[in-house]
Amino acid sequence: MFSGIVEEMGAVQAIERGLAGAKFSILASAILEDLQVGESVSVSGACLTATIVEGNSFSVDVSTETMNCTFLSKMTVGTPLNLERAMKLNARIGGHLVTGHVDGVGILRAREQDGNALYLTVEAPDDVIRYCVPKGSITMDGISLTINAVKGSSFSVAIIPHTAKVTTIGLKQIGDLMNLESDLIGKYVERLLQGSGTLPSPSAPSIDKDYLQKRGLL
Repeated sequence: MFSGIVEEMGAVQAIERGLAGAKFSILASAILEDLQVGESVSVSGACLTATIVEGNSFSVDVSTETMNCTFLSKMTVGTPLNLERAMKLNARIGGHLVTGHVDGVGILRAREQDGNALYLTVEAPDDVIRYCVPKGSITMDGISLTINAVKGSSFSVAIIPHTAKVTTIGLKQIGDLMNLESDLIGKYVERLLQGSGTLPSPSAPSIDKDYLQKRGLL
C-alpha cells in the first residue's frame, strides 16, 4: 500500500525483455536507503517487487499482465520514473490510499499554464472515469492528485510547482500516456451496492479483436 507521495524520480537503467515479461534495472537514490529484496516499490504507479538491490540501483521483474495494463511496455533506457516505497502504518498519509494496481492508461489531451498552476486534462478509459468525481482522488503515475472537474471521458487536475518539479508529471506533453488508479473507496462502494442489488452487476466484456490486442493475446 502507498500514499501517492513520490519520494524521488529515478530512471530506467537497463531493460531485459522476454516472452514471459521483462526485467528492469532502475537508478535511484533516496529509496535505496532501507530498501530490501522482496519489498514493494511504486514505479510510476505500478506496485513492483524489488528483486535485486545493489549500488545505486534496484531491479524488478514485470509480468506480461502488468506490461499490458500499464505504459511500462513503452519505456526505454533513460525514461524517468516516480518512485515510492511502501507506506508505513505509523506515518502520516499525505495523499490517499493507493494500492499500486493500475486500472488503466490515460492520455494527456491538454496542458495549460495558469499562474503558478499547471492544468492537465486526461482522457481516461471507462474503468477509470466511472470512479472520478470532482474533488475526489486519482493516482496518476503514482502521484496522489485531486480531480478538479470531470467531463465526458476526461478529467482535469491542477499541478502545483513543487509537484511539477519533483515528479515526472511536469515533463508530460500532450499525447503522453499515464498510469491511472481510481480511488479505492469508490470501488468498494460500487461492489457493495451491486451485492445488495442497488446497482446492476457489470456485464461480461465483449471478447473482440480490440479486447485481445489490449491484453497482448494477438
